[in-house]
Amino acid sequence: MPPAAVPPAALAAAPPVPPAPSVPPASPATGPAKAVPRPAPRRRQEPAEAETDVLPKVAGPDTEPTDVLPRVVDEPEEPAAEPEALAEGAEDDGDEAGDAGETPTPTRADRIRTSIRTVGELMITAGLVVLLFVVYEVYVTDWLSAGKQHDATNALDERWRSGQDPLLEGGERGEHYNLAEGQGFAKIYIPKFGPDYAYTILEGTTDQILESGPGHYKGTALPGQPGNFAVAGHRVGKGAPFNDLDQLESCDALVVETSSAWYVYRVLPLGGEVENWTKNADSKGNQPRCDQVAPLRTKEQDGGPYARVPGQEIVTPDRGEVIAAVPNNPSASVPKAQQIPLITLTTCHPRFSAKQRLIVHGRLVKEWKKDQGKPGQLPPELKEG
Repeated sequence: MPPAAVPPAALAAAPPVPPAPSVPPASPATGPAKAVPRPAPRRRQEPAEAETDVLPKVAGPDTEPTDVLPRVVDEPEEPAAEPEALAEGAEDDGDEAGDAGETPTPTRADRIRTSIRTVGELMITAGLVVLLFVVYEVYVTDWLSAGKQHDATNALDERWRSGQDPLLEGGERGEHYNLAEGQGFAKIYIPKFGPDYAYTILEGTTDQILESGPGHYKGTALPGQPGNFAVAGHRVGKGAPFNDLDQLESCDALVVETSSAWYVYRVLPLGGEVENWTKNADSKGNQPRCDQVAPLRTKEQDGGPYARVPGQEIVTPDRGEVIAAVPNNPSASVPKAQQIPLITLTTCHPRFSAKQRLIVHGRLVKEWKKDQGKPGQLPPELKEG
């Protein structure tokens, strides 16, 4: 640090100093010349000003005094640590800073947890997909089919009111028909399923037709005719007209309406009821509504052409003989006039599956002609529960 400047006042108060002896100039080779010491006169010394890091104010004739500025002293910076030294000094447990940039190796337990989590997510997704499918099949398709069935019923009612019945061409019922595919021509009621159960039956059994309601197997008999009046319907979704078909019991009524008549069919005895149908007083065959219902045999005892026609059966989808004129016996040579008027209802089995078919057979027991003077008159069988 340079010696502190002596203020002018101090210089004025000091005694005169004799001139210093001349010093020869310094030689480049030998350096500065050495002066011969001479004793200096004793003088009173003023105390020197304390050293400071503050620059003094400088005043001059052409300058104004300036503010004192602090001297900026840079403190030495600590040397930055080398990354290599950090890595070498870190522990191997991964908790220190040296492992912060490294990806830990997954353990076997981590992989198992990841696999279980992935499988769980896939199962949840699959469950949601199945749930949405069920909602669509059961509710959405029912709603769509209800609209189509409503349109078909309105169209049929309008034709009946105007006298344009496709089953009455040529003036005689059943002699000539003019059924277009997908056209409604009759209605079916099952009193056991409630007073509101009623569906318009359409001609044909294609997927598109069955979305609108029960469909009549083309080529089978028509309502009230000798032979087998066969009808198919969905069991789940798309209106599900035959959803509860498995709940039908022997002698339950199946009522079919046309423009001119009501036809009452009743379910035939079930397989386990045939042997004891009328054996005891309490047997099912002795009930009043089973009066005209009996196991079908016709003439040949236990071996007639109708001996294999139970009230209900479950078959594979390829068993088309269940809708033959003589069910389960398509080769039977029974003349048309001698064929028993039957009804056969078919649907999928079990629910939500098309693996098998549930079949219900019934026979015609009564026919009610519609009285044109009393259009609102209904058969009493519709009141059965």
